[in-house]
Amino acid sequence: MTSALSAFAPIWVLTGLGYLLQRFSVLGEPAGAVLTKLAFNVAMPAVLFSTLIDTPFSALVNEGLIAFGVGTVVVGVLGCLVSWLVFGRRPAERTLTGMASCYVNAANLGIPVALQVLGSSSFIVAVLLVQSLVMMPSMLALIELDVRRDNGSRWRSMLLLPVRNPVIAASMLGVLVGTTGLRPPELLLGPIHTLGNAGVATALLVLGMSLWTGRRGQPRPGPEPGRRWELVMAVLLKVAVQPAVALGAGLLFGLPGPVLFAAVLCSALPTAQNVFIASSQYSIDARFARDCVLVTTLVSMGSLSLIAWLAGAALLG
Repeated sequence: MTSALSAFAPIWVLTGLGYLLQRFSVLGEPAGAVLTKLAFNVAMPAVLFSTLIDTPFSALVNEGLIAFGVGTVVVGVLGCLVSWLVFGRRPAERTLTGMASCYVNAANLGIPVALQVLGSSSFIVAVLLVQSLVMMPSMLALIELDVRRDNGSRWRSMLLLPVRNPVIAASMLGVLVGTTGLRPPELLLGPIHTLGNAGVATALLVLGMSLWTGRRGQPRPGPEPGRRWELVMAVLLKVAVQPAVALGAGLLFGLPGPVLFAAVLCSALPTAQNVFIASSQYSIDARFARDCVLVTTLVSMGSLSLIAWLAGAALLG
């Protein structure tokens, strides 16, 4: 499937450019943090809103979520069990391992991949909403139970996460506009569309910049020796087992080829940076979470193209 493979070219080129910009400090040390805030607070919300204002809510109820959900649950539970039974991790740590094994980078990488390969962001937005409305609150709740932080403000903050997060808020607002048909005036839509046109490129540059996590002359510390095999396990679950389970579930339920292709491709996305953010907030071996994000992102550069070629040829004919 040459067309699908060629569609990844701008993704890898812009990601590589972002890495080089950060590696050689072309934009200065703070540039990564500034562009990250720009991408998540301005550019990507503009992409989501502008692509969803013509999409009714019914279009997001996609049967492919069945296959994606089965793969996510199976791999997440498996990651937790292995972390507990094999590596002896406490509840918060094994929760983190489970999420690192199944929580996909739907916003930063998923949207560009969906737009380039699938031609639409509707499925990945549905995944993004499910992760933000269900998976992230569940992960934080399990961690909270282990670390025994009963601060009521944390629970309120967790419940308000979909509203406070600009990416989720823009998605929900776009779905609302698409469902009701009440479009904003073109005077407002014009700047939003302009920002959206730059959103994908900005997100890919940020992704590449995030791959360089060290400073010149200072080696990037790796995971603790006791967690290296756990890292290998989490990476294999994320990039190989999760899309395989999604494929099996989709075939079992008889899903149409294009729908199943979207589910398998999105299941193969790397670990999201949200897992690293959560581990940092609760001081649960942030190095392990960081390396799960880093390694799965690097591996996905090849695995996503391979899956697009093999699964696309098989499922799309």
